[in-house]
Order: sequence, then structure tokens, then C-alpha cells
Amino acid sequence: MNLVIVESPAKAKTINKYLGDDYKVLASYGHIRDLPSKNGSVDPDQDFKMEWEVDSFSKKYLKEITDAAKDSSKIILATDPDREGEAIAWHVKEYLNEKKLLKDREIERVVFNEITKKAVIQGIENPRQIEPHLVDAYMARRALDYLVGFNISPILWTKLPGSKSAGRVQSVALKLITEREHEIESFKPEEFWTLSINFVDQNNKKITASISLLDNNKIEKFSFRNKEEINKAIDSVNKKKFNITDISSKVVNRNPSGPFTTSTLQQTASSRLGFGASRTMQIAQKLYQGIEIEGETIGLITYMRTDGTNLSKDAVSAFRDYIQKEIGNEYLPKDALNYSGKKAKNAQEAHEAIRPTDVIRTPQSVKKYLSTDQNKLYDLIWSRALSSQMESAKFDRNTITITSNNNDTICKASGSVLKFDGFLKVYNNQSKDDDENILPVVSKGQINIESLLDEQHYTQPPPRYSEASLVKKLEELGIGRPSTYASIISTIANRGYAEILNKRFFPTDRGKLISAFLEKLFSKYVDYNFTAGLEDQLDEITTGKESWIKVLELFWKDFNNNVAEVKEKRTREVLDLLNDSLGELIFDKDNEGKIVRKCQLCNSGTLSLKNSFRGGAFIGCSNYPECKFTRPLSKAKAAAQAQLAEPKFIGKHDNGNDIFLKNGRFGPYLQYEKIPTEAENEKTTKKKKKNKKSKSDINELLKNVSIPKGLDLESIDLEKAQFLCSLPKSLGINPDNQKEITLNTGRFGPYLKCENKSARIENIEDIFSIGLNRAITLIAEAKPGRMSSSIIKDLGEHPEDKKPVRVMKGQYGPYIKYKSLNATIPEEKDPTELTMEEALILIEKRKEYDKTKKSKKRKSK
Repeated sequence: MNLVIVESPAKAKTINKYLGDDYKVLASYGHIRDLPSKNGSVDPDQDFKMEWEVDSFSKKYLKEITDAAKDSSKIILATDPDREGEAIAWHVKEYLNEKKLLKDREIERVVFNEITKKAVIQGIENPRQIEPHLVDAYMARRALDYLVGFNISPILWTKLPGSKSAGRVQSVALKLITEREHEIESFKPEEFWTLSINFVDQNNKKITASISLLDNNKIEKFSFRNKEEINKAIDSVNKKKFNITDISSKVVNRNPSGPFTTSTLQQTASSRLGFGASRTMQIAQKLYQGIEIEGETIGLITYMRTDGTNLSKDAVSAFRDYIQKEIGNEYLPKDALNYSGKKAKNAQEAHEAIRPTDVIRTPQSVKKYLSTDQNKLYDLIWSRALSSQMESAKFDRNTITITSNNNDTICKASGSVLKFDGFLKVYNNQSKDDDENILPVVSKGQINIESLLDEQHYTQPPPRYSEASLVKKLEELGIGRPSTYASIISTIANRGYAEILNKRFFPTDRGKLISAFLEKLFSKYVDYNFTAGLEDQLDEITTGKESWIKVLELFWKDFNNNVAEVKEKRTREVLDLLNDSLGELIFDKDNEGKIVRKCQLCNSGTLSLKNSFRGGAFIGCSNYPECKFTRPLSKAKAAAQAQLAEPKFIGKHDNGNDIFLKNGRFGPYLQYEKIPTEAENEKTTKKKKKNKKSKSDINELLKNVSIPKGLDLESIDLEKAQFLCSLPKSLGINPDNQKEITLNTGRFGPYLKCENKSARIENIEDIFSIGLNRAITLIAEAKPGRMSSSIIKDLGEHPEDKKPVRVMKGQYGPYIKYKSLNATIPEEKDPTELTMEEALILIEKRKEYDKTKKSKKRKSK
């Protein structure tokens, strides 16, 4: 018998169907062992020797593997074709070797880029050995992450109570987010004006043109800085006569983009579908591992962790056949298009680009077998890959040049007309602004000014990072690798270092403090160039150009000294250092631009950065406890808090009573007095008869409405306030089930509800404009079930008793819920990416812990 070992039961189930009775396919359920979460698991003094530990859950499945190995003549390690897959295969081999089960048995490593019968058979027929350089790269990364985490995190816990941990790449990503926030907070808008001219010719044909040259001066963004300057320009233009002097036209090609890599898939799925990086990878994993189609499990896409842009010859040939037969010969380029110009930095991800395993399986043909989200992502992957082998789109780009009689002023109008859609027929990556802007047919000669349009503008601060733009930035800087981006992003949010509001990252005060701490005391290790350089060194290990121990030695020497220095600093000394580095961002300035730290409450104390375990960073007075002045770290939050120090009158409620905007313990809220019901009036009347009056009688009539997180307080006018006070609100009847769809806000933001389905509204501003049609679509896409709002992810049924296993959001962080058992999720794990296999391991660990705890209690009695 031949034993095949893969990492997931879903993959095992699919492959088992492709291989005959001579093969037995078992799953390792991910990594079978890891570094124990304790000091000493990596020993720098012994060439970074690592202590590996098999957890209790893995023991159960390893017994199944070892029992099968005893009866096998050949052991085939068929884990994923990347560095992590290679590491799992190496761990399994090492474990079996320790059990002396490899003697007289063949052991082979096989990989396949897609889970289809053809690919699996081909992989089995072309075995290789475990690639030692890939294993070395894994060892180096694992050791680095351990050494950084287990040395910096304890310092954070003592110097900045309430902080959770710091990671090698995660900390650099957090630095990007906080630096962008500092840019926004420090940004000063600049005024500028633009001037356009509406022309009309002798045939009453109208053209809007922009000015490129005025009075022989080139026009740039800040040519007109105020109303006075724009008025001078208007006067000058009005004195001139104009002629159309040139009409040019040329064909412009728009070329298709290459097929998706991991990062471009994450970015596009975020911008087009609204999927987070974690959600995208979860769906892609399922499409890769296999979907049940007419009784057969079929992998629909190739391996989804890759930074390669090349396609196999077979795939290109299949795409070209499909284009010719199904779309049209005019859409087929003369030669196949090649996108392999970008060389993969990392050999562990130097695979084929993400593509459908069979182009014949169109999104429409498999739609009934997929969930809504699966079909959306498959459609995106299928159309992008197919379009990459199609002809370019062709546009006629026209430019009309209009010149003053004395040639000192030039205006231009441009427009494009789509002549041939090419790849856009399948994959339209145009925005609405790119759509056709058709210019009228005109002739050279005189043209008159109809009107001038002057517009005032202000420069805008750089936008906060979205998941897509953060992934793009990390990739540009060479920080992290595609397979790690989803985990990095999720970790930052789950640890409370940043909040995602309206799909943008807002660093929390704690996140800002940790980032400043690392920048001040571990500056080298959050430097972008250093981190990118270290990534390159790790990649060199993969190719055999660097020794993994040498890379670790170079890193550890300076890092260990840095850690020792910081450990010696007292907490107050650390906070004083941060006062200096964050001074301009957290303290106010006087008219001369000097930082003011004098307490405005007691007039004698000095404001300083402080930190609490539960609340995180804040500004407090040195005269505490005599002076109890505190304010948020963020000056913007402090201003908002000060703004609501007194209730703000918004206007009248529909019932005629006043609406006030107030600030409370749990944030800003609206308050108004409601009209009592008959029952409430009756209750009040009875109390009056008994001569009883209480404060609660008044409070019962006061209605408080929380302001949804992310909504700008400045934007709350009477219309918005009345709308929020009207919630929950019926949007109408759902035609699918004839049930009412209601709109409301909750702890996690605005949402829709219809019978047993709820759908979250991602953009907070959409709450004021969402209509019935959009609501019907969102409810149709939502999953049924009365799921608690604290559920992060429903993993499915436990394989033994079919009870639900869920990832929950808790007060002290995410955890796994199974029956009455709650299992903690390790901080390095991304709860949104957690699989059933990983959850089962954590459940077993919790059971073992509870069992040990009970045993110790019995002995103590």
C-alpha cells in the first residue's frame, strides 16, 4: 500500500477519489508540531537549535499516520507547493524517522499546482525529495518571529501595560498606518482655483476646455491661489479672441492586465467585491481544495499563494481555443501574451499565476454549485485570467487645441471613443471616469467664449489605508510576502491596534503608542529598508545563497543588545521619551508654534503621556490625584470631546421635542424626550394619586440613541439626527419571502434584518441612503441563521458529535466556542483564517488543560 499525506481533510477527501485502492490518503491537520510558547524554544547559543513540540490533538492523527505507515511500502508527502507545505512535509518525515518508520520504505515528496485528477496523477508520477533550502527558509522565519515576539512582547507588557504583543512584520505595517494618521493630523489644506472655458462655435457646437498656457505662463496646480488671482485670469481671458488651431486624433491601446497573483487578487477583491484579505483567501482556499460538482469534487482554481504571473503552456492553449471558439477570432492576439517578466522574489511562491483549472467551467456554468461569494471570486479569477490572453482594447483619442489670436494662451479639450472592446468584453477594469467622453465634430476657425467656470479647491490629506492599499504598499516596499498579508492585517485589527471604519484603517491610541515605542526604542527593527532587506536575505536562503544560521546570527547580535538596553529603562523614562517623540502630535501649540504642556485645569501641573491597562494611552496631569484632568491621546478626539462638554442642540424631533447631541461614558449619543404611550400615562397617573414622584419617571421618557462608530459628529445635522432617532426603520417587503426588511444600528454598526437573516452595512454613510433594492440584494447574499453578533466565523460541525464550532469575539479577545467549552486562540493566529482543523487542536488543548486543572484540585484536597 502507498500512504499519501496531505495537510487538510478536505484535500485528502478530494485526492482519495482520484487515486486507486493502492493508495491511502490521510491528513496531518496542518503543522504536526511547533515551537512551544515558552522561553528557550529557540537557543541562539546552540546555533539556534529549536525545540519542537507535538500537541495533543496532532498525536491522535499522527497515530493514524504511523499505524498506516507501518503497513505501507511507500510514503508520499503531498502537502501544498510552498514553503509552509515543504515545512509540514519535513516535520512529518522527521517525526516518522524518530519513530524508526522510514527504514526499508520509500519516501517521496510530490506537489501539484491544482487539485484535478490530471494534476494529481502527474504529480504522483513525478516525485522529488524535500527541498532543504525551503525548509531552511522556514526555520529562519519561524525562529525570527519567535525571537522578536518573545523578547519585545514582555517589554511591552511591563513598560506599556495593556499592550498585547509585537511582531516582526506586523509592527512595520502598524507603523505605516500610524505614520499616515500623523500625516493627516498634521496636514494643512492649501487653497487653489481652476479655470475652464466653455466655448461655442458658429454651428452652436459646445466644447469645454482647460487652460494649459495663459499670457505665455504655463498653468499648473497652484497657478491661481485665491479669488483675486482667478479674477485677474478671468479678466485676461475675456479680452481675448480664440480660434481652433488643431484637431488631432490617434488610436490608443489599453492592454490587459496579467492574471492574478496573491496580492493583486487581494487588492482587486477588496476594491471590487468589498472582501477583506482574509475573506478572499478563505474563499480561494475552498475553490482550490475542491467543490462538489455532480458527485465529483473538483478544484476550480490553481494554488492561490503565489507571486508568479506566468501561465502554463496547456492553460494558454486552452484559453486561446476558448477565445477563438466562444468569443471571436478578432479577440485572439496573433501570439500568446507573456507576463513572466516579473521574476518571483521568493522561490516558495514562484508558481503559476492564479487561474481556473479548466476555462470551460465558466462562472455561469458552476454558479449553482457555489455560494454567492465563491461565485463572485471565481468570476473575478476566471475573467482576469482569460482576458490576459485577449486583444487590447482600442480607443480613438481626440484632442482639440484652441489658441488665442496672439498665441499667448492655449486651451485643450480631450475625449476618447471606444472603437474595439478587446479584453474589456470579458474583464472591464474601467471606472466610470474612463468611459467615453465624446467631443463634437468641429472645424478649424473662430470659436467664441460662452462662459467661464472658476472653481475653488483645497488640497486633501492623503487617504487612510484600506486593506487593498496597505497590501499594495507592503508589496511595493518589499515587506512581508503575499501569503502573510491577510494574517498581518487581521492581527493589527484583532489586537486593538487599529480599527477598520468604512473600510479604512484608523490607528487606536494604543496602536499609536506602541508604534511610537518601537520607533523610539527599536527603530532599526521597524525601519522599512531594514525589514525589506531582511526579507531579501530570507529569500536568499530559499535559493541557497545564504546560510539560515548566518542570517540569524547577524540579526540576533544587535537585536539582543537592543533588548537588554530597553529592559534597563524605567516605565516613566520610556513615557518621557515618547512625550518628546510624539510631542507635536499629542500636545497643543501656542501662537509661536511652541508646544504647550501646561494643564489648563489646575494651571500648575504638566501634561504628560500616561497609560492604563484597560484604557490604553491618554494625556494626564502631573498633579494627579489632586488634579484629575485627562483627555484622549488624539487631539482630534480631544477636540470632539471638548466640543460635547456641554449638550449641543440639534433641532426639533418629529414629536416637537428637542434633540440634543451629548457625550457619555460609552461615546456620543442623541437624546430626546419621547411622547408617552397610554400605558406610560396610566402609570404616571397612578403614581400621582399615590403622591409618588421619582427621577426614573422622567428618565423613562428620555430616549438615548447611540451615534454609530465612524460617523463624523460635525456631519450630524437635524435631518441625520431625525433619521437615527427613527431607527429601527422598515425599508419595505422582501419579495423573496414577503417579510419585512428593517434597518437598524447595533454594537458593530448599521445592519439589515429580514426574518432569520442579517446583513451588515459596511459603509456607515450608506445608512442614510440605502433603499429597498440594495437591501434585498444584501439580504439575499447573507447567510441564514440567528447568529450572535459576536460570532466572527462559523466553522461548521464538530466531526464527532456534529455540534457547532464557532470563533467568537470576547471581552479579552477572540476564542473558540464548542458546547460549554471556550478555547483561547493564540495571539499569533488570525481568528478569521482559523480552520476547523486548527480549532479542533485548540479544543483538545483546552480539554487537556481543564483535565490537568481538575486533577491538581483533587490532589490539593
